[in-house]
Amino acid sequence: MAATGPSDAGASPDAILIRRTMAEIEPVADKVTSYFYALLFVQHPDLRALFPASMDAQRDRLFKALLTAAQHVDNGKVLTEYLSQLGRGHRKYGTQADHYPAVGECLLSALSRYATSSWSPEAEGAWVRAYTAISQIMIDAAAEDEAVAPAWWQAEVVSHELRTPDTAVLTVRPDQPYPFRAGQYTSLETPWWPRVWRHYSFASAPRSDGLLAFHVKAVPAGWVSNALVHRARPGDVLRLGAPGGSMTVDHSTAGGLLCVGGGTGIAPIKALIEDVADHGVRRPVDVFYGARSDHDLYDIDTMLRLEQTHPWLSVRPVVAIGPGTRGGPGTLTGQLPDAVRQYGPYHAYDAYLSGPPGLIRSGVEALMGVGVPAERIRHDSIEELVSTGD
Repeated sequence: MAATGPSDAGASPDAILIRRTMAEIEPVADKVTSYFYALLFVQHPDLRALFPASMDAQRDRLFKALLTAAQHVDNGKVLTEYLSQLGRGHRKYGTQADHYPAVGECLLSALSRYATSSWSPEAEGAWVRAYTAISQIMIDAAAEDEAVAPAWWQAEVVSHELRTPDTAVLTVRPDQPYPFRAGQYTSLETPWWPRVWRHYSFASAPRSDGLLAFHVKAVPAGWVSNALVHRARPGDVLRLGAPGGSMTVDHSTAGGLLCVGGGTGIAPIKALIEDVADHGVRRPVDVFYGARSDHDLYDIDTMLRLEQTHPWLSVRPVVAIGPGTRGGPGTLTGQLPDAVRQYGPYHAYDAYLSGPPGLIRSGVEALMGVGVPAERIRHDSIEELVSTGD
C-alpha cells in the first residue's frame, strides 16, 4: 500500500494518517505482530488462554484485519459489516468487551515502536479514535448476537467417508438448531487442536433432519484438515462457530447461475444446486467442476446424479491433467478458467466461484471475460480463504 496516492484523494485526515502507518509497517508485519502478542501476554497473561498454542495463523489474521480496517476506515457501511462479522466470530474465542482496551493499548505500543517515520501525536490520535470506533462496533455486534445465538455449537460426527486418501466427507449433528443458508461457510474446531479454527463451506442446503455436511481435503502441515480427514470418527464432537459468507442465491430473480468449483470448492456449489431445487423454480444452472486429475473428482458421481435428476442443471467436469473418464465423455482437459471461456456468453447469469485463492483470482477474470458483470460474481473473500484449507 502506498503511503500516499490516489486512494488518499478525498480521504479524511485520520484515514491518511492510519494508511501511512500501515504502509510503513507492512514490510515488517511479522515483527510488529510478534511484538504485539509478546507485549499482550506479558502485560495481560490471563489473555493467553484465549489464543491457540501456535500463533502463526493468528498473527496473519490480525494483520489482515488491521489492513482491511485501514483500507475502509472512511467507508462506514463496509467497515461496520466487516467488523460486525468479526465481532460475532470472536465470541467463540471467549473474547469479552473488557479485553478490547488491553488489546488496543498493546497495539498502539507495537505500532509506535515500528512506524518510526510516520508516528506522531496526530497519528496516535487517529489510531485511538479509529480503534475506539472499531472495538465498539465489534462489542455491539457480539452483544446483539449473544441475545439470539450461542458462542459456538457442539456437533457430533455421525458419518465419515474417505473419498480419496486425502479427502473426506463428514456429516455432523449439531446439539441445537443451526441456522444457515446454502453457499455459506462456518469455522470449525477439533478436540485435538483447541482454539485452532478453520473455515469450511457447508456441502448441502439446510436439511429437515438438521444434519450438516462438509468436504475436507488434508493439506501438508494442516492441523485441522489432517485431523478431520485422518483422525475424526463417528462419535467425535467438534465445535462450530457462527455461519458467515454471502455466496448465496438471490431467489427474487429467475436468472441463470454459473457455478465454478475447484477441488473441495464443489461443496458449496452442491449446496447451491440443492437450494435452487428446493425453491422449485426451473432456472438454468451451469456447473464447471475442476480437479487436478480424474482421480480427484471425488464427488462427480453425486454431481452427475443431480444432473440426471434436474433437467435445468448442466455439469461439466474439468481435469487439469488428462485423460478424464470418471466424468463421462463430456470431461474437459485443461485449467478451469480456460474451460469456462470455451462456453458462454453468460451476460444474464449470476456467477458463483469457489475454491483456493489462486482460482478465485483467475476465475473472476475468466467470468468477466464470458460476460458476467463484476457485481454479479459472488465468492468468499480471499482473506477468509487463506486459512480455509488448513
